[in-house]
Amino acid sequence: MSAPTTSEDRPRKRRPYAPRVPIEQRREQLLDAALAVIVNEGYDRISIDAIAKRAGVARSVVYGAYDHLDALLTALLDRQQARAFDRLLATIPDDPAERGDPATFAAETVRRMSAMLRQDPDTWGLILAPPGNMPPVVRERVEADRDRFRRRVEAWLSHLPADRNGPALDARILAHALVACAEHFGRLALTDPGTFEPERLIEQVRVLLGALWPERH
Repeated sequence: MSAPTTSEDRPRKRRPYAPRVPIEQRREQLLDAALAVIVNEGYDRISIDAIAKRAGVARSVVYGAYDHLDALLTALLDRQQARAFDRLLATIPDDPAERGDPATFAAETVRRMSAMLRQDPDTWGLILAPPGNMPPVVRERVEADRDRFRRRVEAWLSHLPADRNGPALDARILAHALVACAEHFGRLALTDPGTFEPERLIEQVRVLLGALWPERH
């Protein structure tokens, strides 16, 4: 009969081996891993350990790319911001002359937003329907980006011609209302995509804004 094995006799479990790759490539890999953890498990489960496990690397590899978790989350926010909010802001040009008829312009903006939601649901899900408790560093960035977009909408509304025969419109209040509605329907598109077809929403935007500015509809 052979002697029983001891813990010292058993082979040690090897740590994940991470082949050497360029640092920028490694950082992208870790950001992808962090995004996957948040999307699948929520913000409550995000940690250096969880990111390392998802990426299949040792903790030291993560720390070699980012000093701490907040630095990694900030880098993730920077990347997703470029993919999401920067594209969103681009849907409303700075030059009022480029916007044309309010109802048609708004309807086309909604169309572009719908396409962005379909193309990158993970990013927009973290913004519109965040899983778990959103860390302060993330919450502050999302709210700052939301405010930037509201101010862009407000600037657009403030350049629209007033209806002399109707009540004055408050661009700031209307911007808050429009952004809140956009976020509501964006969440529906992500969590229950069959509730409203995009074309149905687009047509109603055209009808509503056409009623507010009939002289240019």
